[in-house]
Amino acid sequence: MNINKESIIANVVAEDYRTAGIFEQAGIDFCCNGNRSIETACNEQKIEIKELISLLQQTADATPGKEGAVIDYKSWPLDLLADFIEKKHHRYVTAQIPVIQAFLEKIVRVHGEGHPELAEIKVLFDACAGELTAHMKKEELMLFPFIRKMVQAKLAGNKDVAAPFGTVQNPIRMMMHEHDTEGSRFRKIKELSNHYNTPAGGCNTYKAAYAALQAFEDDLHLHIHLENNILFPQSIELEHSFA
Repeated sequence: MNINKESIIANVVAEDYRTAGIFEQAGIDFCCNGNRSIETACNEQKIEIKELISLLQQTADATPGKEGAVIDYKSWPLDLLADFIEKKHHRYVTAQIPVIQAFLEKIVRVHGEGHPELAEIKVLFDACAGELTAHMKKEELMLFPFIRKMVQAKLAGNKDVAAPFGTVQNPIRMMMHEHDTEGSRFRKIKELSNHYNTPAGGCNTYKAAYAALQAFEDDLHLHIHLENNILFPQSIELEHSFA
């Protein structure tokens, strides 16, 4: 992969997810706001573009280590990718929400007086929990089944595939807007928590809460990337192929 200043961030990460870590370290959003050139993002963040491109290219050119080959999500059939998102990322979110809420409830009660930001973090995460749960249900009940239907129709040579919502772009537009909302919420949580750094005197639950929030955000970034930058654009292309 040849990376230059005009390369679109989402495309770079879609080609090699290892580059996501470089963008993350540079403070560049690769999931919700990935449809920008590297040059645009660097200008916005006042980052040295040549140094960033060098790091990205080194990462993309590096041979995978012991963990094995880089997963090429772009090559997966869309129904498989939808299944993966649902079974891995949706289940992770569902399992972690009550765990993190319990941690936050405890540290707000114990440390909230000295750290008022904890109450705000809890409010933000509770809002995220409610809206992400509803968001995932909409994907599981409406969008993903239609994507699977399109895949099966393509395999069968059937062009009679009518979307119950007009076009697949309608729910995708809604899902991407909701992704933007959750991305903004977690940027605020990260800021309030001082990048998930437990303050002096923080108990083990405090540390566990911040570690869980950071892991949740990391998973959310991959989750949104897979949808915004791979599943959604390829689903739109697939729908166009029936015209």
